[in-house]
Amino acid sequence: MTDYKKYARPAARILLQVLAALFLTSVAWVLVYRWVSPPATWLMLDRRAHAPVGKGYYGIREEGRRISYDFKGLDEVSAHVPLALIAAEDQLFLQHHGFDFNALQHAVKVNWNGKKLVGGSTISQQVAKNVFLWHGRSYVRKAAEAYFTVLIELLWSKRRIMEMYLNVAEMGDCIFGVEAAAERYFHKPADRLSPAEAALLAGVLPNPLRFRASNPGPAARAKQQRVMRNMRRLGGTRYIQAILED
Repeated sequence: MTDYKKYARPAARILLQVLAALFLTSVAWVLVYRWVSPPATWLMLDRRAHAPVGKGYYGIREEGRRISYDFKGLDEVSAHVPLALIAAEDQLFLQHHGFDFNALQHAVKVNWNGKKLVGGSTISQQVAKNVFLWHGRSYVRKAAEAYFTVLIELLWSKRRIMEMYLNVAEMGDCIFGVEAAAERYFHKPADRLSPAEAALLAGVLPNPLRFRASNPGPAARAKQQRVMRNMRRLGGTRYIQAILED
């Protein structure tokens, strides 16, 4: 028993020190990204690292593919974009504090019944996952996602959360963020996107590698129309004036 106590206290002290260091590091990381745009995300690095060898844009054989990513401030993006993202992904974004428990409960019920998988993640949760974490399905990652969701809701404004989301969300094969997507699909900057174009980009977000904004099929068009109906129902861009003026 004496030997146990002899080693247990130093071990507990080391564990507490490690946990404190991890906590302070995570808080510092979130605070830095409150003002600084991420140079890349884990998913961007993964897409780049696991891309097959093939011909580049000019027919030159190259390793991997180029990541398209150009971070823009919210005032450099059409107001229809954040509205479309809220209409498509998280209509309670301005009201909740990171989690939509009714959506989570519905997702658990549907998935448990063996129907097609649906997600219940809010925009805040998706930002936590996309910016700070690796992709995958595990209880450890979900716990980390919840932790970072709480941190960004505490330390960032809703404007910053939305700004981060529309810049790091994957919108096509190696295409990240609305600016890169607007240039690739519509040959224009993101500040000139129309409501229909913003709705199309938001509609393909759940599976941007399957539903392509460059060549939308009937399913993508149906999603686009549903997003546009939600945008109108929310009241248009007046609905998001609070985060635009924050």
